Amino acid sequence: MRTIDGWLVRPVRHDEFDAWSKLFTGYADFYEWPTSDEHPRQIWSWIHDDGWVEALVAVAVDEDGRELRGPQGLAHLREWVRPLRGVRCGYLDDLFVDPALRGAGAVDALFSAIAEIATARGWATVRWTTADDNYRARSVYDRVATRTGWITYDMDCPTPA
Repeated sequence: MRTIDGWLVRPVRHDEFDAWSKLFTGYADFYEWPTSDEHPRQIWSWIHDDGWVEALVAVAVDEDGRELRGPQGLAHLREWVRPLRGVRCGYLDDLFVDPALRGAGAVDALFSAIAEIATARGWATVRWTTADDNYRARSVYDRVATRTGWITYDMDCPTPA
């Protein structure tokens, strides 16, 4: 990955669970989603053991590219297919930047890296969803993508016994 406006976007490292978990928990708190001590560990396993989710982090760097502190933003990606169109695409499940650093360029660096990954992998598009009242994020999304006319639904499925 390359440095973009003082930010390096790279895969989260195995030794960064605490920093990543703080961001992930902040994301869950933002959406008022209940979490437990086990929840981040499960997702961490999906990232590092199963490879189901790809975790990128944004890290501030100095003019020489040296990291100044740990991860300050995260993005979770995975591939999905669109049979009707016959294409592979990316899905951005989660995007979060430490509230103290919002507006400092981390989200732009994350989207730039996501676009590079999508291009390199031949993904036709990258899709994500957000809450209707997430106005600050939507102002960024309106700048980097096209809002679709689709309405999403969630079908809850019972947990196996």
